[in-house]
Amino acid sequence: MNSGSPAEGANEEIVALIESLHRTGQRLEELTAGEVDTVSDSSGRTFLLQSAQEHLRLSEAAKQAAILNALPANIALLNAQGIIISVNQAWQRFAGENAFPYTGFGIGLNYLQICDSAQGEGASEAHQAAEAIRSILTGSITSFSLEYPCHSPTEQRWFLMTVTPMDDNRSKGAVVMHMDVTAQRQTKEDLRASELRFRQMAENIGDVFFLLDAVDSRMLYVSPAYEVIWGHSCESLYKNPQSWMETVHPDDQAATYKTYRKSLMAVDANFQFRIVRHDGSIRWIEVKSYPVRDDDGSLVRIAGLAKDITEYKAAEAKIAYLNRVYAMLSDINALIVREHDRDNLFKEACRIAVEAGGFRMSLIVIMDRGLKRFIPIASAGGDEALLVAIKGILSSSEKVQKSMVVRAIQEKTAVVSNDSQNDPKVLLGGKYAEFSVRSMAILPLIVADEVVGVFALYASEIGFFREEEMALLTELAGDIAFAIDHIAKRERLDYLAYYDELTGLANRRLFLERVAQYMSSAIGGEHKLAVLLIDLERFKNINNSLGQLGGDALLKQVAEWLTANAGEASLIARMGADHFAVVLPKVTQDVDVVRLIEKTLATFQEHQFHLHDAVFRIAIKIGATLFPDDGASADTLVRNAEAALKKAKTSGFPYLFYTQKMTEAMAHKLSLENQLRQALDNEEFVLHYQPKVNLASGKLTSAEALIRWNDPRTGLVPPARFIPILEETGLINDVGRWALHKAIDDYLRWHNAGLAAVRVAVNVSPLQLRDRGFSGQILQAIDIHEQAPFGLELEITESLIMADVKHSIASLQTIRAMGISIAIDDFGTGFSSLSYLSKLPVDTLKIDRSFVIEMTESSEGLLLVSTIINLAHSLKLKVVAEGVETEEQASMLRRLHCDEMQGYLFSKPVPGEIFETRFLSPLLLK
Repeated sequence: MNSGSPAEGANEEIVALIESLHRTGQRLEELTAGEVDTVSDSSGRTFLLQSAQEHLRLSEAAKQAAILNALPANIALLNAQGIIISVNQAWQRFAGENAFPYTGFGIGLNYLQICDSAQGEGASEAHQAAEAIRSILTGSITSFSLEYPCHSPTEQRWFLMTVTPMDDNRSKGAVVMHMDVTAQRQTKEDLRASELRFRQMAENIGDVFFLLDAVDSRMLYVSPAYEVIWGHSCESLYKNPQSWMETVHPDDQAATYKTYRKSLMAVDANFQFRIVRHDGSIRWIEVKSYPVRDDDGSLVRIAGLAKDITEYKAAEAKIAYLNRVYAMLSDINALIVREHDRDNLFKEACRIAVEAGGFRMSLIVIMDRGLKRFIPIASAGGDEALLVAIKGILSSSEKVQKSMVVRAIQEKTAVVSNDSQNDPKVLLGGKYAEFSVRSMAILPLIVADEVVGVFALYASEIGFFREEEMALLTELAGDIAFAIDHIAKRERLDYLAYYDELTGLANRRLFLERVAQYMSSAIGGEHKLAVLLIDLERFKNINNSLGQLGGDALLKQVAEWLTANAGEASLIARMGADHFAVVLPKVTQDVDVVRLIEKTLATFQEHQFHLHDAVFRIAIKIGATLFPDDGASADTLVRNAEAALKKAKTSGFPYLFYTQKMTEAMAHKLSLENQLRQALDNEEFVLHYQPKVNLASGKLTSAEALIRWNDPRTGLVPPARFIPILEETGLINDVGRWALHKAIDDYLRWHNAGLAAVRVAVNVSPLQLRDRGFSGQILQAIDIHEQAPFGLELEITESLIMADVKHSIASLQTIRAMGISIAIDDFGTGFSSLSYLSKLPVDTLKIDRSFVIEMTESSEGLLLVSTIINLAHSLKLKVVAEGVETEEQASMLRRLHCDEMQGYLFSKPVPGEIFETRFLSPLLLK
């Protein structure tokens, strides 16, 4: 055996071991029939069989090939020496389609040598690629890319070559990719050509073209027109693309910047704004911008056009101004046609000027030549403080002479200030600026060559009132002046149609219309009215002696006297040469008319009329009518009053009513009133007492005090003849107060005399209960003795209580708290509400006499009385039946459990002395 070196022996041993392992592996493959990939020894170590290793390698290669074939680029894999070890399908297709000069698609060839040996067109790019690949393989650089032409006989083509290491271990090789970028290259070329055409076009028009880089907002291009419009160099915009914003008017900056930012977000934009140039001039700019995208849809540029629209804006404003003026002119002219009231015309014209004309404020000032004053009559749109300042100027005799208003009036032409803040002839320039008034025009209103006032318009724009606007506004002022003249003439005609020119009073026509209106009110209010016709006696003699002027002066003084005495001129009219009329719209009592007539006759004759330094006293005669008694129409009432006046003049009476019966009735009523006043003063009134008795026992329980008038001329006067007069004249208050005190005095006298005194009921009139001091009067009456309240009962009619329920409840609660009993008289006639009846502070219900009569005549009447009695008892009230005259009525009331009765069956009302003797005798009471 030959001896060798240890190393050689070791190698031989290793070789032998490898062969042994190889054989062992083959044997394991045979034993497992390829079904096992790994085996483990006794120590648990795992071994991968050779077939499994080969399978794994092929699998990884397949995955790698699939990835490379899926890529759109032509790809070759180089080993560390630059030899092509693999290519993808795209490489193969490209080689087949383009007569690749190397067999096997170049696999196995040295790619570096191919590039180094390149000659002719493209050689420099090939050499550059070879150097880059070597740098990749040595680790000097990590990537490389190169765009180069690779044209075919039929088309221009461009490729992008990229080289990257095969993996992090650069010594293993490199990946070379060639991607066709012809389409992208063409897009860029087209964009460059487009931008060139854009530049050539932009530099030959007056608008500003600009092009922004969409990524970094760099200004790529701006046309020379920028320098003309903005007054800034294009270079300044290239250096600072945002510098154009610095020139935007302060009022427009926020909105402009917001819209500009939107345009950078790939949104079409169209916006307008103002710029301020170095010289202070203002220009209007309109910008339209739109996004520019490449073929992939990516935003690459923002293109736009900026246009100077200052002249357009001026023309637009001019049209807008004219349209505003036209709108105002149209609306005010329509107003003039339909409006016949001067004040409404002025008010509405000012409103239209502000609302339709768009003016900041409008004002109409009327000139009072007599007082030499300027009166602001209507305005709209102005702030109160500004109006106060203007009125201050107009009311100052010194300042107003320097105003534009006086200039317009004196010169009879419009006065204009198109910059009121800086115009020295404007007195309130600073004040106007404070309220956004920038220009103003004062238009005179001329009627018959006299200025009657001015129409002042205030605009918020500087320079509003130009030649075209002023031509229209001057026409408008003429229209308003015409309307003023027309209304004045119409008012004059209307005045003459309805008023007496001499006295200013209503004429016959207007008086009849007013009387008709008052008649409608009288019907609704259920009251009367009266018409008086007045004739001036001896007027013809006065007129003849003093002349027409003297007669006219007298008529004026008479008109003034009648107006002063009537209180309202609308109640008076001049009906003829010396005839006047008066309407009394509300007559509650006929006698009131008589009183007024007699008072008028007396005071008129006492009045002194001064004519031509002489004093005259004049008598009058009056004819009177009442509605509805003397006529159903205004014309009938007046004609009948004229007839009454004519009869009074011929008969010698100072006044007459249309009917003789009415005249006599009024005279009798007036005489009766005077007699009643005397009766109260002479103590001619007396009380008669009618007893009330218990129906069950027949015993006296109380009495009702009834007023009687013992007229010394005629004896006892029936109550129906004088009670209504007392109520009409208001004397019922005095007489009622007397009755109250008399009844209490009689009761206390009976009580003090040891008689079995009973409670006395006194009737309360409507006037008494409505008197707010009535409760105080009752308290004063009963305050004379502690027993007085227990001897007094007040009877109040149901209808009177229901007329004002709340006031009645309050008053009766106060009275009842004094210990006084309260009864509802004539119950069943006043339509009481049960809800109120339960709240009334009363003690007794008195059934009206009419129900007592019906009770015996019909079952309905009987049922009604039974219901009233049951209702009263359910409310714990005592029931008294009035007007009981037969035993049948009394018997029926007992069966219905009525408590008491009052009537002729037991006793008629008797004088106090008889009542005292007959019913209050102690012996009889026993």
